[in-house]
Amino acid sequence: MDLFGDFPEQASAAPAAIDKEERRGSLLFDDLPPVSGTDLDAGSSLLFDDLPPASSGNTVSHPAEQVSLPVSYGRGEKRKSTEGEKNGSEELVEKKVCKDFSEILPLKGYVAERKGEREEMQDAHVILNDITEECSPLPSQITRVSYFAVFDGHGGVRASNYAAQNLHQNLIRKFPKGDVPSVEKAIRRCLLDTFKHTDEEFLKQASSQKPAWKDGSTATCVLVIDNTLYIANLGDSRAILCRYNEENQKHTALSLSKEHNPTQYDERMRIQKAGGNVREGRVLGVLEVSRSIGDGQYKRFGVISVPDVKRCQLTHNDRFILLACDGLFKVFSPEEAVNFIMSCLEDKTIPTRDAKSAADARYEAACNRLANKAVQRGSADNVTVVVVRIEQ
Repeated sequence: MDLFGDFPEQASAAPAAIDKEERRGSLLFDDLPPVSGTDLDAGSSLLFDDLPPASSGNTVSHPAEQVSLPVSYGRGEKRKSTEGEKNGSEELVEKKVCKDFSEILPLKGYVAERKGEREEMQDAHVILNDITEECSPLPSQITRVSYFAVFDGHGGVRASNYAAQNLHQNLIRKFPKGDVPSVEKAIRRCLLDTFKHTDEEFLKQASSQKPAWKDGSTATCVLVIDNTLYIANLGDSRAILCRYNEENQKHTALSLSKEHNPTQYDERMRIQKAGGNVREGRVLGVLEVSRSIGDGQYKRFGVISVPDVKRCQLTHNDRFILLACDGLFKVFSPEEAVNFIMSCLEDKTIPTRDAKSAADARYEAACNRLANKAVQRGSADNVTVVVVRIEQ
C-alpha cells in the first residue's frame, strides 16, 4: 500500500451509475485553495464550481443535554481565466447563487443516534431548518439560511458538545450582514473564521482546566444558502447527497465532503513538517484524524482546524442529504446507505402516529432503521444519522 498517495474517498466499488457521476466529479464541487492559501482575494473566480442548473422543528442535540432554540430556528474542468476575466466570472457565479428565489426547496432534518458498544455517547448533532431571521440583515442575494451538522467526539464528550452548542452561534454572528461585494467570498470567510474561532475558544477553555481537557471532535456541517449547499468538513464524518439519475432511473450517492486521515499525502506531509509523525495510520500512533476541533496536545504536530469547504447546487432531482459519523460508514458504503434509506422512504406500510405526515414518519423510520442496522452489522462506534429531506 502506498502510504504517500491519496486514498479514494469511497472504499467500496461503486455501481456504474456512481462511476459515471464520479467521472463528472469536477462538476459537483471544487476544492478551495490549500490550507495555507486563505487569501480570499486570490483566484476568487475559482472558489467553487457550480453544478449544472437543473419546515418545521429544530433541535440542537448532544449527549449531555438538550438545548432549546427559538421556534423560528426551525469538476467540468476549472476555467482558466486571466486577471481581466475574473470579475466577469465572479459576476456569473453571483447570478447563479441568487437565482430562482421563488423556487427555493424546503428542507427538514431528521435524526437517530445510537451509543452502540461504547461506554458513552460522544457524538452530537445540530438541526436548524431555518435560521434566516437569526442571520439578518441578510445580503440582498440571500433569502433562506439553514444549517445541519454532526460532530464525532473522541477522548470525551466535551469537544463535540462545545461544537454543537457554539459553532452555529459563531457562524450566525460572523454571517455577512447587508450587501457585500461577493457573497461567495463572504460565505467562505465566514466558515473559515467560524471554525477557527470555535476551535480557539474551546482550546482556551480546555487548557484552563486542571488537568487540561484532551477531548477532540470531527465536524461535518452543511450550510444551505437558498438552494446552494456549502459543506465544511474536519475529520472523517461524511456528507452525502442522494440524487436521482434520469438516464438510468436510479438514485446515486454523491460525496459532498473530503475526509481527513493522516495517511493522505497532503495531511501526512503537513504533520511531518510540523515535527509530528504518522504511525499505524495515526498521528503519533494515536489520533485517527488529521483535522479536528480540540485535540490541543496534537495542534503543534500539524493537526489543524481549517475545514475543506465545498459547494454544491441543489437540483429538482435531489432527494435528501445524509450526514453521519464514521460509525455508520464503517459498516455501510455511501451507496448502501442511500439505497437503504430509499427503500424505507418507499415503504408504504410504515404507520403514522400523532399528527405526523406520512413523509415525516418514513424519514424518521429511515433514520432509526439505518442506525439500528449499523449497530446490528457490528459497528462498535457511536452511530449518528442525520437525514435532511429536500421537499420537491
